Amino acid sequence: MRMRASSSSVNMAAPVDLELKKAFTELQVKMIDTQQKVRMADLQIEQLTRVKKHATLTSTEIAALPDGTRMYEGVGRMFILQSKDDITGQLIEKQKTADEKIKELEQKKTYLERSVKEAEDNIREMLMSRRAQ
Repeated sequence: MRMRASSSSVNMAAPVDLELKKAFTELQVKMIDTQQKVRMADLQIEQLTRVKKHATLTSTEIAALPDGTRMYEGVGRMFILQSKDDITGQLIEKQKTADEKIKELEQKKTYLERSVKEAEDNIREMLMSRRAQ
């Protein structure tokens, strides 16, 4: 009789352990996936920051030139004559676009980090409730 009682308690503990193991595995997969997405977002933010800085520096240099200066925009392997105002407008647009994308990526990063924290909290609660039983 004693063997049966201990084996039945083992059987009850096994589903709990399997459930916890499954939750931990899912969390681990989610964390790895999220960490990769966060790294990708960081790389994209770095790239956009460089693009923005380049556009700002180019804009500063162009502003110092006289209005009648002939300017060319590089398009593939050729150059197209553009007005100073057109080139300045394109550089400002590049900066705005980079700012918007950086803002979106930062929001995405915050969301990803929050979702991982929520998953960790859920598992922590699950562990606490198992210990209380």
